[in-house]
Amino acid sequence: MLQETPLRSVAAGVPGEGPRPHAARPFFFLSDLHLSEAIPRTVAAFEHFIRVNAEAADSVFILGDLFEYWVGDDMLSEPFVARIAALLHTLSERGIALYIMHGNRDFLLGKRFMKAAGAIWLPDPFVITAFGTRIALAHGDGLCTADRGYQLFRCFARNRLAQTLFLAWPFRWRRKLAENMRSKSEHGRTRPMSIKYDVTPRGVAALFKKSKTATIIHGHTHLPARHREPGGTRWVLPDWDLDHGKRRGGYLKIDADGIRALPLD
Repeated sequence: MLQETPLRSVAAGVPGEGPRPHAARPFFFLSDLHLSEAIPRTVAAFEHFIRVNAEAADSVFILGDLFEYWVGDDMLSEPFVARIAALLHTLSERGIALYIMHGNRDFLLGKRFMKAAGAIWLPDPFVITAFGTRIALAHGDGLCTADRGYQLFRCFARNRLAQTLFLAWPFRWRRKLAENMRSKSEHGRTRPMSIKYDVTPRGVAALFKKSKTATIIHGHTHLPARHREPGGTRWVLPDWDLDHGKRRGGYLKIDADGIRALPLD
């Protein structure tokens, strides 16, 4: 079921609220950080973003794949993960709202992590009203309808019973499975991307219709662009990678002047 809500600030169009200190501040959107200790330059760039860039924001939205993988909230016992959660929590301490959506790599992020990070979980897809504009947010993997095998897996993996059974495994088993899947993903990085792994016109049109919006923001495909679609405008967020080959990364900024794609500092 598609959920929607206006956000907390006057800038987001919440009726009936008085002036707020952050009313004119922008919203920032990013996704596909794939954070792990294996990519220290990317992690450093993200830490800089949270400490410096985000200071200007009313709200920060992370639309999936914050981590390279997530096999349960018991990962919070790991120093690296605890450090990232503590960093994210500084946003709420500074009065900046943080919203996190599940991705295809970290759909097991749970309540313990959200509390540790000071974050609010967003269902996928989700509709917001920002600066008078209704916008559909999604990770993006649900729009890749040509990949039927993955869509079946996605449906199974998000089943509550399946997740409960998986989380009952010993942590070392879950971690080993994730590492094996990550290794296979790394081997496939050099192959050209198949068209079936991109979003489809059918998937995009369905989200425009279901959400009753003319703007979509998503990540997942690692093909950042602004697309003019029959139903409206579709913004694709970039993935972040400063450790392999050409530097990649960036985010969207939404304020009273509209939507803009910005590079990393």
